[in-house]
Amino acid sequence: MRKNIVAGNWKMNLVSSEAKKLVSEINKFEDKDVEVIIFPPSIFIQEAINTAKGQLKVGAQNFYPKEKGAFTGEVSTTQFKDLGASYVLVGHSERRMYFSENSTFLKEKVDAALSVDLNVVFCCGEPLEVRESYNELVYVKQQLIDSLFHLTATEISKCIIAYEPIWAIGTGKTASIEQAEEMHAAIRSWVLEAYGVEVAENISILYGGSCNAKNAKDLFSCPNVDGGLIGGASLESEAFLSIAKSF
Repeated sequence: MRKNIVAGNWKMNLVSSEAKKLVSEINKFEDKDVEVIIFPPSIFIQEAINTAKGQLKVGAQNFYPKEKGAFTGEVSTTQFKDLGASYVLVGHSERRMYFSENSTFLKEKVDAALSVDLNVVFCCGEPLEVRESYNELVYVKQQLIDSLFHLTATEISKCIIAYEPIWAIGTGKTASIEQAEEMHAAIRSWVLEAYGVEVAENISILYGGSCNAKNAKDLFSCPNVDGGLIGGASLESEAFLSIAKSF
């Protein structure tokens, strides 16, 4: 049975005191049927892990897909695993757009994370021009084929897929309930084609396009939406926990 999940991507926000306060407030959430994950900036991960309680999990926003070596400024999956991290983000639109992470590199990152038993939240989604040309299904499916569908059934079962319509991130726009469900249903059907019923029915697919306390309940009511990857709203505990209570 797939999990209901709410994940907060803090991006490059907060200072140490704010991060510590936010974790302590999120710790108050108690619902064994909802998994809560936070992705703080890497400098706060150790403190977040030390502070996290209950079912709260901590993940890394980014990493370099080598175990160790002369890669100044980078952090490896092995190092994050050693700290106690449980998850990593791979393929976020900002990493693709601002840091030119292509499908080959993202595939390498997926493999590196799974090799040390870190769970992957794999992001996919289309920009506005693709949506307006009605090619969003072809575009997103190719992202999955290029960087995720090389995995075995066992490996992909350790992954979560997050659909983030790029045109709805930080713009105040949100995909309609129908648009969100259409893409999530399509993603599940592609997983079904590649891996069969059991994997498709158990993989969680999150919505990641300006999900907030006002629209979360409607989005999470969709049959194929299993939660959200939350950006701005994850920086405020009241809003984030309100989303987590929306199932």
